[in-house]
Amino acid sequence: MRRAALAGAAVTVGLAACGGGGSYATVVDKIKNTGTVVVGTKWDQPGLGLKMGSGEPQGFDADVARYLVNHLTGGSEVRIIWREAPSSTREALLQNGTVDMIVASYSITHARRPKVTFGGPYAIVPQDTMVRAGDTSIRRTSDLRGKRICLAEGSNSYRRIVDPPPDGKLDLPARLVNAANYSDCVRKLAADQLDAVSTENLILAGFAEQDPGRFRLLNEPISYENWAVGLKKGDTETCEAVNRAIARMWQDGTTTRLLRKWFGRTNLDLPSALPRPAGCP
Repeated sequence: MRRAALAGAAVTVGLAACGGGGSYATVVDKIKNTGTVVVGTKWDQPGLGLKMGSGEPQGFDADVARYLVNHLTGGSEVRIIWREAPSSTREALLQNGTVDMIVASYSITHARRPKVTFGGPYAIVPQDTMVRAGDTSIRRTSDLRGKRICLAEGSNSYRRIVDPPPDGKLDLPARLVNAANYSDCVRKLAADQLDAVSTENLILAGFAEQDPGRFRLLNEPISYENWAVGLKKGDTETCEAVNRAIARMWQDGTTTRLLRKWFGRTNLDLPSALPRPAGCP
């Protein structure tokens, strides 16, 4: 793990409703008027969003959030209030105003589009599968037939294996094992309580790097997921501002630098180009 980076984190972490003491039509408007923004990230995903003690969450997604917020303010000082955004509560956190924006390996899906306005995507990431290093019974995704697959609460990744399109891909029969989140999935994989964890390869690589030699990735993409910034449904102004910030982040080399910073040692083929915006309906 990158303990040096984590040790240097220091931030005030608190709670705030989207209104922050007032009512604002957009996140951009709130930032301009209050100088604060509430950002939801994962707190249990190494390399993406991992929070240790009282420090800030650290990782690629957390750094992307910092860049985007800075762009939204035009470089003016802004206070980021960090909130944990588990997969199971992301839509609710946006809808009830607990967070203003979510940057948390949040894929655009057909099921989510009616509930969330997505800025971006900021990266397109392949979904892969991780198994125990010594499990020779699973070499390809087709070997997942009948296996115990992790179902992380609130995540759609398992659907790529067991469901048909549009949100599924392989339509394979499998035994689903419930877990609270992906760190719980990985714990159960290590304990032989399930056979495979399938989600975006950057998520899996972060966990694999924490425990070298214990797990391996199949390196056989199932789908390609569009990671985007979640906003309250209808916040078109902020969505368009986020899209401009994402374009700038790729153009000035920041995205490539951050990907190499957090995943340069994984030997993965990292995202290398600005994705086409999904639009801001």
